[in-house]
Amino acid sequence: MDVKKSEYTSALTTVLTMVGVAVGLGNVWRFPYMMGSYGGSAFLAVYLLFTFLFAFPALMAEMTLGRISGKGTLDAFRKAFGLKVGSWIGYLLLAVVTIAGSYYAVVIANVVYTTSYSLLIGFSDENTLHFFSLLSNNILQYSLTILLIFCSLYIIHKGLVKGIEWLSKIIMPFFVLSLLYMIIYALTLPGALEKFVLFLQPDLTVLHSTEIFAALGQAFFSVGLGGTFVIVYAGFMNKKESIPRMAIFTGLGDVGASLLVSLFLVPSILVFGLDMTSGPGLIFNTFPQLFAAMPGGRLVGSLFLIALSLVAFLSLIAAYQVPFVSVQYEKPHFSQKKILLIIGLIQAVLALPSSLYPDLIGTLDLIFGSGMQVLGSMLCILGLTWGLRKSEVIEGMFTTSNSNTFKRWTYFWIRWVIPIALVAVLLGYIYDSVA
Repeated sequence: MDVKKSEYTSALTTVLTMVGVAVGLGNVWRFPYMMGSYGGSAFLAVYLLFTFLFAFPALMAEMTLGRISGKGTLDAFRKAFGLKVGSWIGYLLLAVVTIAGSYYAVVIANVVYTTSYSLLIGFSDENTLHFFSLLSNNILQYSLTILLIFCSLYIIHKGLVKGIEWLSKIIMPFFVLSLLYMIIYALTLPGALEKFVLFLQPDLTVLHSTEIFAALGQAFFSVGLGGTFVIVYAGFMNKKESIPRMAIFTGLGDVGASLLVSLFLVPSILVFGLDMTSGPGLIFNTFPQLFAAMPGGRLVGSLFLIALSLVAFLSLIAAYQVPFVSVQYEKPHFSQKKILLIIGLIQAVLALPSSLYPDLIGTLDLIFGSGMQVLGSMLCILGLTWGLRKSEVIEGMFTTSNSNTFKRWTYFWIRWVIPIALVAVLLGYIYDSVA
């Protein structure tokens, strides 16, 4: 792929691709278990607050730095922090997204296996043990992980327009339509609406620094922040495209996906008395029971799992697109195939521990999915607003149609309020963790 000549073909495909990056397992695998483990509907309330106050403006900042650079994570941070410091930060964040991509691939492999089982065999009380025995088969799950890694790299090899953009145009509409059907189905289950309304009454006394930090991490993880995904994908945006508009569309699409998934999963889990606090294994522990007990569960469950597999695959592609684009500019003498092969081999090695010891995934996800995502985004914001000239940022972020008042207040919010708030939440979490 010739990165210099690649651009999205239209505003619609820009939105679909950016939303495709944001929406993934963060919304379907991660969001339900984070909500179940960190305060229920109280977590949901804080997550929404953080998303609108911090994640949306941070999304604008990362899009801006990504478009100003147009050459990936390493170049973007070098522009913001200088050659030496920027290189250190860039390589750190590339390492973060590489590690995250490895355990993410294992989770997606589990989803693909679950989807295949639902389609070919179906869930019932009789075959639950059989399902879990294969889910815990490390060789099988690792083999699926390897297959997914190289399928993702093949899509990247096809290029932006013929690969990533084309796939996003198919998957995202299918995902939304599937969710709408399943929500209607779930809310018509006996007692579902009443139980869901009761669940939505938040108990704010359960919120402590850990829950608040988890909600902040989810807000940033969910929309793909972290100084990597958004920076790379924004580099393909047309210079005339409105970044505030794209950030709003992307953010609303992502939040909408989280809420739509919740409208299906939460009522269904509550109706059948399943456990929402089972952590990263929530969907794998509950789905077989849920779809076995639910009327028409095989059809509904298979549809849901197909949609989940496809949208998660888009996010996996993004995880490998980040190092691919950066290395292309860093090592222009390397062929595309050589870069993709190196990425594939690294991912194959890194995915092995998570495949052999699935309990590692929850710990890795809290570190690299919450903590490092917030850190990466904060570094991006600091680099953009303190490392670049204000006039350059304003010109890169806004269009002439945006009012000066909007520009001034947005820039102030991104430069001052978001970093201070992120540091305060992080320090509170660290203090409570060591106290």
